[in-house]
Amino acid sequence: MSSPLSILIPVRNEQANLRACLESARFAAEVVVVDSGSTDGTRAIAAEFGATVVDFQWNGRLPKKKNWALATFPWRHEWVFILDADERITPALAAELAAVVAAPAADGYYVNRRFWFLDGWLRHCGYYPSWNLRFFRHRLGRYEELSGVADTGSGDNEIHEHIILQGSSGHLRAEMEHYAFPTLEVWVEKHNRYSNWEARLLASPSGQTAARDARITPQLARKRRLKHWAARLPFRPTQRFLYHYVVRAGFLDGYRGYVFCRLMAFYEFLSAAKARELKNKGSGCKS
Repeated sequence: MSSPLSILIPVRNEQANLRACLESARFAAEVVVVDSGSTDGTRAIAAEFGATVVDFQWNGRLPKKKNWALATFPWRHEWVFILDADERITPALAAELAAVVAAPAADGYYVNRRFWFLDGWLRHCGYYPSWNLRFFRHRLGRYEELSGVADTGSGDNEIHEHIILQGSSGHLRAEMEHYAFPTLEVWVEKHNRYSNWEARLLASPSGQTAARDARITPQLARKRRLKHWAARLPFRPTQRFLYHYVVRAGFLDGYRGYVFCRLMAFYEFLSAAKARELKNKGSGCKS
């Protein structure tokens, strides 16, 4: 018997990931795949699993894919779980989601994710635990839309944006699996896009107000304030490495921890360099 809840899966050319993702979502009564013009076998796989496929054509402005789907799709169920194609819902999590729908104690729930990288999952590096608001009454949750930085250069899907929930929240006990970085090539490709988002946020005066948004959680606001404060410090890539490898005990993850922390230092360098480039273009500076 399927659980009376909906699952939203945003995709574009996710043939390699989608089958396992949909397999983990079989328990849900409704699965909606929102596709941005895939040219591989993504749509055929979605149809094979009986998922509803919805086309999304982005105009380069807000809203992006997830907010558009939350606001415009006629959801059959009140509760929606946001699931990326490289994520998996475990049987324990599926059972807990069904129990929440039967007797909810809040309007939305955070779920903890286990990040898989190279040959195992990251137990340290600051990536575990990793709480993310993913399950909520669909009318009460929307991803934040940062005024003035809509063109983040990161694509048509909300990546770093967080859910703003108009209601109470709780935390789920069961965890989900996140296979975001199966290879170093994938990590580099994704973080090249992610750094566009970071750079535009750092370079935009509007982005500096994001940490003061009264709708976000105090924890997220504190994290963003620290990020903007740290942006003025020298040797940021080195500091980023030391933070993940030493302070957050990435060294306990062995070789995968060392590689991951080095890559995060490179990500910091890339974000800072792109932000500098954007500021120079905005001021007409040639240096």
